[in-house]
Amino acid sequence: MPFLGNAENIGKLLNRRNYYFVPMKQDNPITKPRSVVFDETYIIKTLEYALEGKQIEPILL
Repeated sequence: MPFLGNAENIGKLLNRRNYYFVPMKQDNPITKPRSVVFDETYIIKTLEYALEGKQIEPILL
């Protein structure tokens, strides 16, 4: 299952310093229940938080 490998890698990055994530949302819950994509409406806000050394929350919407 490719998702499990990706989730593992994301989990590793979440525990590292100076890596910041744009909040993610489900891509298509009907046909792709495990697929997530970043929410482009949060890009600027995520950058602003990152410049302050903070992760925007929640990461999963």
